[in-house]
Amino acid sequence: MTTDRNDIRTGIVGLGNIGQYHAERLVDLGVSLVGGMDVAAEARSRFARRYDVDVYEDHHELYDTVDAVIITTPNKYHEEYAVDAFERDLHVFLEKPLAHSIESARRIAGAAAESDGHSMVGFNNRFANTVQIVRNRIDRGDLGEVTHVEANYVRRRGIPGRGSWFTRRQIAGGGALIDLGVHAIDLALFFLDYPPVTEVNGVARGEFGSSEEYAYLEMWGEDAGPAGFDVDDSASAFVRCDGDRTISLEVAWATNRPANHEFIVRGTKSAACFDLLEGDLSFHSASNVGPDHLEDTAVETRQNDTHTDEQETFFDRIVRDGSDESVQQALTVQRVIDALYRSSAEGHTITVGE
Repeated sequence: MTTDRNDIRTGIVGLGNIGQYHAERLVDLGVSLVGGMDVAAEARSRFARRYDVDVYEDHHELYDTVDAVIITTPNKYHEEYAVDAFERDLHVFLEKPLAHSIESARRIAGAAAESDGHSMVGFNNRFANTVQIVRNRIDRGDLGEVTHVEANYVRRRGIPGRGSWFTRRQIAGGGALIDLGVHAIDLALFFLDYPPVTEVNGVARGEFGSSEEYAYLEMWGEDAGPAGFDVDDSASAFVRCDGDRTISLEVAWATNRPANHEFIVRGTKSAACFDLLEGDLSFHSASNVGPDHLEDTAVETRQNDTHTDEQETFFDRIVRDGSDESVQQALTVQRVIDALYRSSAEGHTITVGE
């Protein structure tokens, strides 16, 4: 058994911006970064210069040298790299979403279940201090029974780069819903203790990204224009789970309204309200002890680097041989996403089978 995370030889598959983001944190944590893999020669050269490690065009060569891999490729390629790693019993950290399609996600989850390697999906927002405080309050019973979550992840203008793989359905599997919605859905289900999902009714819209008149102030990538933009830039949905627990969902890359990153977690004793990006957190309740009254309590905490805390958790679980359910939970999120897209296309509620 590995006794120190510094002894875990780790490689990165996909050496673009997200891969480098993870590499920086691996170095800060003292994890042994030994190599990287990318199909693009320029990405390999840049990574080798920056981190002084071996780089490969073939992931099998990288896998011969490592104990663990972090996979940060475009969604369509998750399955190939993850399944091969699981079959070698490597430890696998896979960036969200699980895959670009429900069929691919099922194959990844199946391979993870058969592997002796540890696995984790990159739901970094779970590690935000505000989220952890809410989760701790739920666990100690302060909110009572949590029955509904309002989940918002709305940008006013934030398409990540028209013409990039993010805006091509064949590679990404979707748009704002599969990029931002995956975080919102995961957090909502996380607060509800991941109950079985029974029904999804929603609409995914592509109203802005395909327009020649798309106006914006900043963009994560280069704007290549609307050609080839065939994904959603917003989605609205209602998700029903066992026990009448529910989720209302609003996600958008682009929409004509103010940005909104507010989550409201409603319980029978209290509710939590927080801003996912700003960290503002408050709790709201009512009491008849003494005169009837309403209580609003603000909580102040530090903002933390969620990706660093997430990585630390992954490697500590390898060292401690701890368990993680995030792959199966990511499969549940993928079922919701798939059902929402089908509901939008077919115009009715979709029953979600396990």
